[in-house]
Amino acid sequence: MNLKIEENGNVVLMVVKEERLDAHNSDHLKQELARLFEEGKTRIVVDLKEVRFIDSSGLGALVSGFKNASSRQAGLKLSSLQNQVKSMFELTRLQRVFDIYPTVDEAIEAF
Repeated sequence: MNLKIEENGNVVLMVVKEERLDAHNSDHLKQELARLFEEGKTRIVVDLKEVRFIDSSGLGALVSGFKNASSRQAGLKLSSLQNQVKSMFELTRLQRVFDIYPTVDEAIEAF
């Protein structure tokens, strides 16, 4: 999986550079989120602007990251969801669980 991770002050920005977030690559995302939380990062924004498709594995990786964040009193926010991805969050009602923002800047400012 192609991920770009950069620190923006006290916020870590993780950009998913893939068109699909599915069973083939979601495990890598899950592991990277776990690694960041284990390193003590407490504010992570996942930018999904390039993701055009997400399946249950991709959603599961993000939910795992959310649970990891919650157990550590940390924060995980999502930004820049394309319409098809946003539809999957609405269909599964996960938009009620995650803090989702239209842009990376808005997600970062919300911390």
